[in-house]
Amino acid sequence: MPDLDTTLDIEDDEGKPTRRDFFVQAGVAACAVAAAGSGIVTLDYLKPKVLFEPPTTFVAGSPLDYSDGVVRFYKDNKAFVIGGPTGVYALSAVCTHLGCITRYKSDEKAIACPCHGSRYDLEGNVTHGPAPRPLPWLDITEDAAGNLVVDTGIVIARGKVFRP
Repeated sequence: MPDLDTTLDIEDDEGKPTRRDFFVQAGVAACAVAAAGSGIVTLDYLKPKVLFEPPTTFVAGSPLDYSDGVVRFYKDNKAFVIGGPTGVYALSAVCTHLGCITRYKSDEKAIACPCHGSRYDLEGNVTHGPAPRPLPWLDITEDAAGNLVVDTGIVIARGKVFRP
């Protein structure tokens, strides 16, 4: 029986890479790209994703700035600060219907939702629907400098006013 040579010559006569060499290199490159991609995704997963909430408190000025009938809208804080006959109080500007931001209508002495037509009086009571609830009253205190501090994160009982 003749001796068979089981080795295959993978280079052609001129020493150029063969098709097999090309596919081996392409496979190694594909594995390297996949490993690098999974490493990047893993590092991104390990990096904390923190959502910083804005502060819930803001300074609304001096209590002397809010005489009876004065209404100030704080757009960034979504709140109204209102001077009443017995003191100062704050209302949320977020409509209780679908969460739209309401606006003060000085000619009507009312707070109105521009999207769906809800209307509130200056104490936050619903005067025209579709809002199902009145506007929430917000906590209002005084800081050491004598300025009003409104906390939009604390809802208080209706009718509780800050008396300077």
